[in-house]
Amino acid sequence: MWTGAPQTRKDSGYGCTRYYPRYSVSPQISAEDLPAIAGAGFKTVICNRPDAEVPPSHQAEAIRAAAEAAGLRFEVLPLTHQTMTPENAARQRALYEGCEGPVLAYCASGTRCSVVWALSQACDMCADDILLKTAAAGYQLDGLRPALDSLAGN
Repeated sequence: MWTGAPQTRKDSGYGCTRYYPRYSVSPQISAEDLPAIAGAGFKTVICNRPDAEVPPSHQAEAIRAAAEAAGLRFEVLPLTHQTMTPENAARQRALYEGCEGPVLAYCASGTRCSVVWALSQACDMCADDILLKTAAAGYQLDGLRPALDSLAGN
């Protein structure tokens, strides 16, 4: 069950982690969670989890219906290791920067949403700062350093 208000650090409870006032990540949500997510002030939900990983009740269209019923915008950008590209990082950034109000991105654990956020920040923040933010949120992404450094050099 989704617990509501974003945390600046991941805690032992189920909830979400905020990287910026407008971008938070969460483990898998369910349709029943959407009213609480809307009540917490989110305006958009981004699904980064491919449908093949979840049962029909948790697939994007089921979550979309509940999100829209709760008055939320819903976007889908399914990510896997193979699709974690600079192009998809730019697409994710465009999705959350183009939204009015706070955005909640979710996947299985929040890791993919954190990785794509980190990659999308590489041109604006140094790798140390990105990795400090993700570590503070409970996501150890040190293995991304070479990719972050490479993207920053572009």
